[in-house]
Amino acid sequence: MKKLFFRLIGKIYFKIQDISFESKYLGYRKKYNLSKTFKFNGNEILFYGDGKIIIGDNTYIGRYSTIQSYSGCVVTIGSNCSISHYVKIYTMNSNAEDIIVEKKEISKSIGDVTIGNNCWIGTNVFIKEGIEIGDNCVIGANSVVTKNIPTRSKYVGSKIL
Repeated sequence: MKKLFFRLIGKIYFKIQDISFESKYLGYRKKYNLSKTFKFNGNEILFYGDGKIIIGDNTYIGRYSTIQSYSGCVVTIGSNCSISHYVKIYTMNSNAEDIIVEKKEISKSIGDVTIGNNCWIGTNVFIKEGIEIGDNCVIGANSVVTKNIPTRSKYVGSKIL
């Protein structure tokens, strides 16, 4: 009887959690320009910022991924893209040079992010502001993208600024 009770409580908990995520994702659909066929593939996906997020047909994003679109910026992701889990895409970051030289006021590095059609982005990838990834590209797991990636390219690792 005790097992049945805890199993029931667990099912109720996970159902409430699913409803909560669906409600959050519906809010993203209202705020940003997401294709009707775009899929949130998991929990804890975060879209935020006052900029624009535009995502094409038949694209999905995995759990625990984040897209930040700073005010005045645009994140554009094409059609037929597979974006895995734990991916981070940002349009604004603090300027690392200001930190190194110990400036009192740290400036921001800002730029749009564009990902073309038919791209595959592996798990735990970071894409910094101002990046363009062409069509038909593969970005391998655990990569840090700091430079533009041309169409029909495979990229793994990181390119240092």
